[in-house]
Amino acid sequence: MKYYLGVDAGGSKTYTLIVDEQGNIVGKGSSGNGNHQIDYEAAKANIRESVETALAQAGLTREQIEFAYFGLAGADREIDYRILRPMIAELGFPRHEINCDTMIALRAGTDRPYGVVLICGTGSNSAGVSPEGQFFQCGGFTYLFGDFGGGGSLCVEAFRSVIRAWDGRERQTLLTGLVLDELGYDSVQQMFDDYLDHNKVPPLRLAKLLFTAAKEGDEAAMDILRRQGIELGKSAKAVIRRLVMESLTFDVVLAGSIVTRGEGDFVLKYVREAVQEVAQGARVVTLQVEPVVGAVWLAVEATGVELPSAIYESLRGVAEFSLV
Repeated sequence: MKYYLGVDAGGSKTYTLIVDEQGNIVGKGSSGNGNHQIDYEAAKANIRESVETALAQAGLTREQIEFAYFGLAGADREIDYRILRPMIAELGFPRHEINCDTMIALRAGTDRPYGVVLICGTGSNSAGVSPEGQFFQCGGFTYLFGDFGGGGSLCVEAFRSVIRAWDGRERQTLLTGLVLDELGYDSVQQMFDDYLDHNKVPPLRLAKLLFTAAKEGDEAAMDILRRQGIELGKSAKAVIRRLVMESLTFDVVLAGSIVTRGEGDFVLKYVREAVQEVAQGARVVTLQVEPVVGAVWLAVEATGVELPSAIYESLRGVAEFSLV
């Protein structure tokens, strides 16, 4: 029996999945941050913990794994790979490969070997692969280097909207009541003083309130989500043009909680409009399975064989990772 292992290591969690050649899930592992750019030692420990948990559950050794594929957040440039190659090699898998987590999300969301992926979760990133195998990444390097969005930015935008409505710089917004309730304050003044005096940072969970307010027609919230959609659309167009894919038929895969779990069409419609401007044969699709599934599929394909239908079909239903 052959076994394949896939890892999805992101900024807040690390998932490992092991399947056999018939598509049966035999081992799972879960841990925290797996992005070395956030914390190298924590990422190293968390990836190892997730992998060892899955191996123990499967009752397998590293030598029994036919191929291990690692999709790693922060695997952006050669300087990153010089750090990550030895880190992953220390895990002891005889046959393995590492790649940016954008690529496992893309593979999980399309049945083609090429396409574009837009990630909007805690942060934002975009990338694509052409039919010839050319890769291009656009973004993923923070606001200073051109990015906008993801929960890490949107929670700040929600918080700022409340402050700016309170001091008169912007119109009133439903976000005021929602944010105060979420954070447990009686007034904006109390929140303002506490955050300013104690150097606090708005939590990621405020981003979801933008969708709540937008559903009620709140203009401030809709403006923020509109900007997120426009920015993602710009990234998609940049990738499509760089890879000269305007005339092709392919999928633009949306991954990350902001675009897969956010309610309504407040972000997605602007992405679709932007993509249609440059590539009429492109289809915008929302990722329906966990990205770690893409890592498993890539592990199989890395051995030089076509992905068996049994493995493909069995993992298409893994829409939410659970250790159960």
